Amino acid sequence: MRKFPFLMLLFVAVSFSALAQNKDAIVGKWLNPSGEGQIEIYKKGDKYYGKLAWIKEPNLNGKPKLDAKNPDASLQKRPLLNLEILKDFVYEDGKWTDGTIYDPKSGKNYSCNMTLKGNDVLNVRGYVGISLLGRSETFRRVK
Repeated sequence: MRKFPFLMLLFVAVSFSALAQNKDAIVGKWLNPSGEGQIEIYKKGDKYYGKLAWIKEPNLNGKPKLDAKNPDASLQKRPLLNLEILKDFVYEDGKWTDGTIYDPKSGKNYSCNMTLKGNDVLNVRGYVGISLLGRSETFRRVK
């Protein structure tokens, strides 16, 4: 009977440890559905961010591709490679929410939520206003 409280304490400790690891399960490199780019997701403080770590064609006419579609003229000369496109995600209830995703092909920002479907599949949903008005894409983990 004396072992029971110890086992309960051990179970609770392991449960909290598993939950803490689950929050960072999204960290790593992910290949977008077209295979043209890899997004590296990382953590800063309590939030998650992602940058374009690799693009299939990083150069145009021998020069780095730039963020030419950005509506802010002062940002149009920054290179696409290493551009932070995922910002300010927080982990809650098994998903990463309240973040934004930037689409360099259109120059637009969208609200975004992300969920893991297994260890190697990431569902990314960008939307305007409410999540019903949006588009989902499936990213695969780079091994």
